[in-house]
Amino acid sequence: MAKFIFVTGGVTSSLGKGIIAASLAKLLQARGLRTTIQKFDPYINVDPGTLNPYEHGECFVTEDGAETDLDLGHYERFLNIFTSQANNVTTGRIYQTVINKEREGAYLGKTVQVIPHITDEIKRRMLLLGKDDKYDVVLTEIGGTVGDIEGLPFIEAVRQLQWELPEEDCLVVHLTLIPFLRAAKELKTKPTQHSVRLLSENGVHPDILVCRTEEPLNNDIKRKIAQFCNVKPEAVIEAADASTIYEVPLMMLREKLDVIALKKMKITDYSEPDLTRWKGFLDKLKYPKSKVTIGLIGKYIELQDAYKSILESFIHAGAMNECKVQVVNVHSEFINHENVAEKLDGLDGLLVAPGFGHRGIEGKIVAVKYARERGLPFFGICLGMQMAVIEFGRNVLCLTDAHSTEMDPHNHNPVINMMEEQKKITKMGGTMRLGSYPCELKEGSLAHAIYGVSEISERHRHRYEFNNDYLEQYENAGMIASGVNPETGLVEIIELPKHPFFIGVQYHPELKSTVENPAPLFVHFVAAAKQFNESRLALKNPLLHSEMI
Repeated sequence: MAKFIFVTGGVTSSLGKGIIAASLAKLLQARGLRTTIQKFDPYINVDPGTLNPYEHGECFVTEDGAETDLDLGHYERFLNIFTSQANNVTTGRIYQTVINKEREGAYLGKTVQVIPHITDEIKRRMLLLGKDDKYDVVLTEIGGTVGDIEGLPFIEAVRQLQWELPEEDCLVVHLTLIPFLRAAKELKTKPTQHSVRLLSENGVHPDILVCRTEEPLNNDIKRKIAQFCNVKPEAVIEAADASTIYEVPLMMLREKLDVIALKKMKITDYSEPDLTRWKGFLDKLKYPKSKVTIGLIGKYIELQDAYKSILESFIHAGAMNECKVQVVNVHSEFINHENVAEKLDGLDGLLVAPGFGHRGIEGKIVAVKYARERGLPFFGICLGMQMAVIEFGRNVLCLTDAHSTEMDPHNHNPVINMMEEQKKITKMGGTMRLGSYPCELKEGSLAHAIYGVSEISERHRHRYEFNNDYLEQYENAGMIASGVNPETGLVEIIELPKHPFFIGVQYHPELKSTVENPAPLFVHFVAAAKQFNESRLALKNPLLHSEMI
């Protein structure tokens, strides 16, 4: 059976439990151990699929079609491995399973209670990934903070596992905050002491404390924390603020977080950490040779986590191009024909982001028109691709009322239509076209050149599709379907061959982008933006233009 590491948090949310868990997993993986991470969320939603992005950030979709917490995106980006349905569990899913079993009579007439029935189901799922011989270490991040009433069953499950499993097979890492009071010019340990005391009152004793701090922790402070929190001084880890999340694994390496964990779990068969590719990525990220500005046209831009995977994909692609990508957020609701040139002036590329609903749609269509007519590199994802289709239909094919049935169910030119298999669905949760599907690429197309293969597999999350009744009309006018699902004929990719870079995809390439394998579409989009930037600078500077020639 695998070893199990549980990561809990205290004092406040958003301290970075997911990044710490992913960093520790990365270090263990770099030492030759097979690792994976799972996230247990205490909310009652069965999954984040029905949550508004303003509520919980983006919904990350796995290969097998699970709608999960955005932290799973961090896990995949750090470890370069796929997660699955089993890697994200919510209170809602736990209770749903227990209630279904009760209805089936599985409990033989017993009174169903939080203990033992709910906690038993939590423990079963916590141990699930470690039951076969696939992983050496399974890390489990417990969402929320210690003391939250909804998180108590998860903490109780960890307590029981600490008692049930051999001591060396169960490790608890507690992330907490050491605030710096600028008025007193002093780091305060009391919030950490209270957090650990609250965790201990619930029967869980942390083995390692990871302390988020703005200022360095000296040995005296570490010793004080260790004394009051009943851990060894070397088990008090400093987690200072970093310029990028991708520095955190190296910071944790310097703090010897992985060495302490290996020692406490009595793991002796491991090698020196191989982080060559990771360090190479960081060097390119920190020391770019050029810069581009990309406009992200979206409707949830007030919350950066709503487009987390897209933003991280730009970081990966920027490093690959040795180019700093500055993303400028532009709210689609406030774009119109009169101000579009002002709003998008100075951009080297335009990405129209995914989303749902009618709000901000017309602004996205106006932005697409601007990019198409001015030769500005354009990249549309899911709804962004659909907006490109609608814009082309209205302004090139003269289908002035072209639209999607999502926004206008009774439209006379539904160039974007609901998928046939979606029309009979009434329940919202987990019923979209989800997960990985194949796509055949047209030889000689931009998509084929980008991927370098004839068939790809990408992840989806949508209900609406390109209406193939209009396909011939579109292709005759110059917009081609360069990627098609081989089984259903669903158009997956559209592009304009006569445009410098204009491509829209029905799927979400950002979901598979990792540090070690950046998404090809993002890499080539950034490269196109870089070329656009250089051409624009050359036109402004004739001397530079002659040097480029």
